Amino acid sequence: MFNAAGQVIGGFSQEVLFDNSVHSSYNAGELVIRRAPAERSIGFSLSYSFAKSIDNAIGYGGGGRQNPQNGAVEKARSSIPGPQALSFNISAKLPFDHWLRERPFHGLVSGWQIMGIGQFRSGIPFTILSGIQQTGYGAGGADRPDQIGTPVLSTSRPVRQDYFGKGDANASYFYIPINVPGGTGPYSGRFGTLGRNTFNGPPMRSFDIALSKEISIAKELKLQTRAEFYNIFNIVNFSTPNNVLTGSGFGMITSTASNSRQLQFSLKLAY
Repeated sequence: MFNAAGQVIGGFSQEVLFDNSVHSSYNAGELVIRRAPAERSIGFSLSYSFAKSIDNAIGYGGGGRQNPQNGAVEKARSSIPGPQALSFNISAKLPFDHWLRERPFHGLVSGWQIMGIGQFRSGIPFTILSGIQQTGYGAGGADRPDQIGTPVLSTSRPVRQDYFGKGDANASYFYIPINVPGGTGPYSGRFGTLGRNTFNGPPMRSFDIALSKEISIAKELKLQTRAEFYNIFNIVNFSTPNNVLTGSGFGMITSTASNSRQLQFSLKLAY
């Protein structure tokens, strides 16, 4: 890149570099408690895991390494949900047939079964990008700013989508180091000190329920009816916020990470 006087003011044009320097490590512990279902008891499975995955690969939302010559500064948590996850499922045969034994009610209330599946897990880490080519390296949108404040990340505010909490002033938590002594590139900048994947997205929660009944029509003929309720409590799971500092709506969440409540009914004939 040259100025009007023909002097070099930037680096080379975009280059593509392939290497084998990417590495990752994953460590986890899991606790599982199970109880097999019996004829008149509840069966369940409960699992809790604590895991940590670290790599120096490119995370979601980044165009490459901030410093192409130093992959070590990209070492951070992987762009996957974590570190904690709690999952459970329950199943039970409903005892309605013990309460109503008279015909024809006994046939209507017998054979019902209920199942539930739930999960609670940590959010996905994400990276704050400056949106400006801070140096002459031409990192393809991977430059990061300095962090100069400590935001309180939450989706429990009156404006739930304002994840950083300052609305239009969310960018005040960060500083883009351009026009600094010794800076390079068109903006005379340097690499930001903020690391990769330093913030966590909102946690995820889900709970689904299924209710089923089997009806004997003949000796070898059965009708199975099933009702499924996905996200039965209609929990809103938010995606990560807009992460480009100079972009529109920085720090605001503009989408959800799961569907709203959904109902599904089905019939199955087994013979």
